[in-house]
Amino acid sequence: MGKYKSQEEAEAAGIQLRKVTSFIIREGRLTKGQAAAIESWWETLGIDYQDAFLDFSAIFGNDNPVIIEIGFGMGKSLVEMASKDPDHNYIGIEVHKPGVGACIADIHESGIQNLRVMEHDAVEVLKHCVPDDSLHRVQLYFPDPWHKKRHHKRRIVQPEFAQLVRQKLNTGGVFHMATDWEHYAEQMLEVMSEADGFNNLSKDKTYCPRPDYRPITKFEVRGERLGHGVWDLLFERSN
Repeated sequence: MGKYKSQEEAEAAGIQLRKVTSFIIREGRLTKGQAAAIESWWETLGIDYQDAFLDFSAIFGNDNPVIIEIGFGMGKSLVEMASKDPDHNYIGIEVHKPGVGACIADIHESGIQNLRVMEHDAVEVLKHCVPDDSLHRVQLYFPDPWHKKRHHKRRIVQPEFAQLVRQKLNTGGVFHMATDWEHYAEQMLEVMSEADGFNNLSKDKTYCPRPDYRPITKFEVRGERLGHGVWDLLFERSN
């Protein structure tokens, strides 16, 4: 970053810096079914990115609380969660097109009305599309751990991101993280414990039991069989 303390400061000075992202787009190959789902149902189940705040009431046709999940993978657990929770509206954000296609196909097949998807960088979506004080919960499940030390700067849970999430949550809204990498869990806990305006919902101010609303994924079950731990962190916006 050099003499500029932030991307915004550099841009104000007319300098374009290379942005460090928390993901790499591994495009993969779309199946015919995934491609067909995007072509057929994107208009009703997808949300196009644009530099303007979303109108949740117009999108869903109601004023139910909104939950955003960042990086939903293939979307199985997100579709399951939304189908069991019709009193909340869900938006899933993912950069992996095959996952977007698979999720749209499952939404259509299930017939649920309270889930939409976006294919874009979640940080940009939060900054430019999500109104302040508008979210009931932000979910970040099993993000890329970037386990090599030199890549830790790419981890999405950083102080600046914590404050962006806080800005978008309503007071009492929750930032729910889960990871199966203990070191990343420790970093998440450190970052969030030091973040202004959050209260750790853990009784001992560490980690929480998995809430009933978060489904256990096949990936998670496999990890548990291999002796891997899973850590859930729930931080409530306090002000």
